[in-house]
Amino acid sequence: MKHLKFLLVGIFFGIVLVKSEAVSWYRIYEMFRFQSFHMYGIIGTAVLLGILFFFISKKGTIKNTQNETINFTSKDKGFIRYIVGGSIFGLGWALIGACPGPMYILLGTGVFSMLIAIASALVGTFLYGVLKNKLPH
Repeated sequence: MKHLKFLLVGIFFGIVLVKSEAVSWYRIYEMFRFQSFHMYGIIGTAVLLGILFFFISKKGTIKNTQNETINFTSKDKGFIRYIVGGSIFGLGWALIGACPGPMYILLGTGVFSMLIAIASALVGTFLYGVLKNKLPH
C-alpha cells in the first residue's frame, strides 16, 4: 500500500504517453527521418521541465519521497562517455522503436512483441552488471 502512489504515477505516465502518441512507432519513425516536429516537441518539453526542476531542487525547495533535501555531487568524468552511451541508446531506440519506459507501456497496450525487446534489455543490463568493472568508465 505504501508504494501505491508510484504505481498510480506510472499508470498516469503511461496514459499520457499513449494519448500523446509518444509510444507510437510511426511517430518515432517520423522523428528519426526528420519528418515531424511532434516527438521533438515532447522531448524538448521534457528537457526544459527537467532543467526547471533541477534548478528548483538545487535551491532545496523540492524534497525526495523521504522528505529529504536532494543533494547533487559534481561528476566530471568526461564528455565522450555521454556521446558513446547516447549513441548506443539512440541506436537501440531506432532499431526497436521504443526507449525503455515505453517498452513496458507498449506491452500494456497489447504489443506483445515488446517481450523480446524487454528480455533483450534485461539481458543487456545483466551483462553490463557482470562486465562493469572491466569496462572503461
